[in-house]
Amino acid sequence: MKIIVDADACPGREIIEKAAKDNAISVIMFTDINHNIISDYSEVRIVDKGFQSVDMKIANESKQGDIIVTQDYGVAAMVLGKKCYAISPKGYIYDNENIDRLLFERHLSAKARRVGKKTSNPKKRTEEDDKRLYRNILKLIEKRSNEDN
Repeated sequence: MKIIVDADACPGREIIEKAAKDNAISVIMFTDINHNIISDYSEVRIVDKGFQSVDMKIANESKQGDIIVTQDYGVAAMVLGKKCYAISPKGYIYDNENIDRLLFERHLSAKARRVGKKTSNPKKRTEEDDKRLYRNILKLIEKRSNEDN
């Protein structure tokens, strides 16, 4: 098991690393060449910039049982199909029960924006988001560990 992070737009990297360190799990952070991420714990992999280059690398590198941290519903859907776990940087767990709804809502928002309608901006990160991320990363680690036994 490893944790793979879509690190281009991922607040909470320190929280993810803390949970991984506490459980001796490796972390790989993928980013494109436009971002400069340094970590003492995680392996940082830099890919060429390009439309969805990081997303495709994550989808290709993930293996069954890995935990993927991404705010991109498309990436979450791809890795769920590979029997990985997926979680947002705000700590919301994606699963087969909610991913279709999230993708549909994203589609409706994009459609509304194309015709000039305004959609709401994402809410600012809160302390509760940090707590939820840490709690739910640990929950996924425990769930994955229990499946191995």
